[in-house]
Amino acid sequence: MKLLQELERKSKIIKRLHDAYLALRYGFPGPERPEANCIVHCPFTRLTSSNAYHWGAYYDQIHFDPQNRYVISNEVSFEGRSPRPEDSINIGVIDTWNNNKWLPLGSTHAWNWQQGCMLQWIPGEESKVVWNDRDAESFVSYVYDFGTDTKYKLPNPVYGIAPNGKFTIFPDFARLNDTRPGYGYCGLPDKNQSVLAPNNAGLWKMDLQTGETKLLFSFEDIAKIAPLKPYSHNAKHWFNHVIISPDSKRFVFLHRWRGEEEGESWKTRMITANTSDGSDIRIINPNNMVSHNVWYDNNSIIAYARYDAGDTVYLIDAYSGESKQIENDYMRSDTHISVIPHTNGEWILNDTYPQLFRFQELYLIHIPSQRKISLGKFYSPDQYQGECRCDLHPRCSRDGKKVLFDSTHEGLGRQIYMADISNIINTK
Repeated sequence: MKLLQELERKSKIIKRLHDAYLALRYGFPGPERPEANCIVHCPFTRLTSSNAYHWGAYYDQIHFDPQNRYVISNEVSFEGRSPRPEDSINIGVIDTWNNNKWLPLGSTHAWNWQQGCMLQWIPGEESKVVWNDRDAESFVSYVYDFGTDTKYKLPNPVYGIAPNGKFTIFPDFARLNDTRPGYGYCGLPDKNQSVLAPNNAGLWKMDLQTGETKLLFSFEDIAKIAPLKPYSHNAKHWFNHVIISPDSKRFVFLHRWRGEEEGESWKTRMITANTSDGSDIRIINPNNMVSHNVWYDNNSIIAYARYDAGDTVYLIDAYSGESKQIENDYMRSDTHISVIPHTNGEWILNDTYPQLFRFQELYLIHIPSQRKISLGKFYSPDQYQGECRCDLHPRCSRDGKKVLFDSTHEGLGRQIYMADISNIINTK
């Protein structure tokens, strides 16, 4: 273990030196040097106008329509502070075949900086998008059909949507707003704010056609499953990051808690269960640290987590929790991970948080050869931190040929960009 830690330390030093060389070669970033704010390795274009701020939001959703023509987008008139109940954002789609024309869909009062309003295309449908909103008493969602120009309302919000397009599994957004700003919605109070592990809230399943909803299990149900180390005093529990397996039969989510010992931080377990009724609950990472994850196939998950090799990226069995470190020197830091479609799991899309000189990197990993291909490095100004940060959150087109990402490197606030990777992923 000591040898591994020493090698990892030296690897980080070499990487810092390499980043410093790039910064010296291309110039130091900042508002006075906009030409130095981006190190381009793959051609890309900005899709959104600078007359407002735009972002697509999360990395594990479908952002392209089935023809890979229309791209969803959130639009807002301000940055740099938490949303307030009266703040609304516009939502629309970008026509990438028609000079990136903006097509408005509506507006919403249920949104945050990291995941927007959960605006996304419904899989298995040709022309339907869904997003969350807020009425006087609850968070709701709307489904809009481009084909028929019709819209209908669902009684609850959406989060993780099943790949078969039939249902969603969603958490308590009011509780999320209290426990993890940037992921919940303001405007409605958490009715269980003073309850550490409520028995009447948790994760729900909703039918996307009928709106029929049922509670799969509560915070109390999951909290009763004892962790490796006892909860600290006054530990408050919440759920986040629900993702459904490709065959729509299982889902993964993060169980998080914060007590007196954790302070402003938290502990995390990664758990899987059946989508049918929330049964067969499996704790597949009990080690109190999991960050971003994605389904690799129906039986395994890729995640940045903590196992025997420390904090790095692993391939994890979704039932047993057995883990295997992805042996790649470039995947040692936290990343928003996606599996490139139609590549048989060979290509992984990744990003980084701001590193040296606050550059965020967008890159590909070819798993069989362990080869890394950098698509570019993008400067993130100092003000984009905490809840209001602008992560790249890379997401693929349905054919795997294009990549969307959010960035602030042009000094125009957050905007949406698109890179063409078709020539890269066809090269083995």
